[in-house]
Amino acid sequence: MTSSRPSTVDRAFRSALYDDTDSGLDTGASLLAADSGADAEVGHRGREFVAAAWRRGWQPADVVRLVRRELDDPHVRLAAGLIRAQIPDDRPRGPRWRAQLDVLPEEDGQVRVGDRFSHATAVLELYRLLLRLPSLEPLDEPGHRAAAHRPESRTLTRIRALLAKAEATGYPEEAEALSAKAQELMARHSVDEALIAAGAPAPDTPGACRIGVEPPYEQAKAVLLDAVATANHCRAVWNEPLAFSTVVGFEADLAAVELLHTSLLVQATHAMTKAEAAQRAGGRKRTKTFRQSFLAAYAHRVGDRLGAAARSAVAEAEAPRDLLPVLATRELAVTDRMNQMFPDTTTTRLRGVTDEAGWTAGTKAADQAQVHTHTPLP
Repeated sequence: MTSSRPSTVDRAFRSALYDDTDSGLDTGASLLAADSGADAEVGHRGREFVAAAWRRGWQPADVVRLVRRELDDPHVRLAAGLIRAQIPDDRPRGPRWRAQLDVLPEEDGQVRVGDRFSHATAVLELYRLLLRLPSLEPLDEPGHRAAAHRPESRTLTRIRALLAKAEATGYPEEAEALSAKAQELMARHSVDEALIAAGAPAPDTPGACRIGVEPPYEQAKAVLLDAVATANHCRAVWNEPLAFSTVVGFEADLAAVELLHTSLLVQATHAMTKAEAAQRAGGRKRTKTFRQSFLAAYAHRVGDRLGAAARSAVAEAEAPRDLLPVLATRELAVTDRMNQMFPDTTTTRLRGVTDEAGWTAGTKAADQAQVHTHTPLP
């Protein structure tokens, strides 16, 4: 009886991927470095790991975000290269997926990391991570065929421009005015989309996206994202171990949540830096509890302001009798979708919110970033 000898890749993987020790990693890297004929098979196996990640519910941005958090920049470039290489073998995807592919790092050229041994080590470290990815809730893109041919709304383009200006200005009053206008446009856009979808032959259905919630102060950031999601007719579920929240909602609202959450984080960071400078000028050292309390207060206060703006948008609609049942139906659809994706959820309480000065400063900063909707909807 005869048996075929395991390939170099099989022996390297057995040593490095199923053994968490450094010695196993060194052995596997040495095997790959010594056999240039194994390179093609190594790349093929990597593409299989990527495809397996997609089957487990991961998306390109999720993989890149995790690799960046757990490993180093060379690994991020290697992961991006694998993701691009796997595209020809993948099935058709929706616009959100394609948008993630468009922003992958290192978009051209063959990615190499140092000499053959260093490169093989980095590849095996990346494969170790990909092999151990847990399963996630799949994020289907309902109606993506129609969305694929639909250009981005001019309103979203205006919102993006307003928020960019709000982030760039050094004047709180100007940032407040720009953010308020952006939220006003978001509310108008959401109502318009709801009414259009209600009259369509095939009504839209809720989708979902993942948004990174990175340390430090991830609890406060998750609370801020939850507040933004709730105000824009979405629901957010935080996955603390993997540092992201899944936001469930209709496409136009998801886009608004992504834009506003990112902008408010930037504005909160700017405001916190100024508040800390004032604290230091008064003789107090910068502390972790100050920053945690600042961001927690900011998230809490902004949530109140956004909720008021959302209610005002509905109240000022010219056809509330038509609008309210539509919004109620969409709210129910979002809740049902969230419950299907996450049948078992728990609540958590913020930790480390003990600094009164930080809470006061965060509340004041949120007041300066307040958002109101005064303009009647068309």
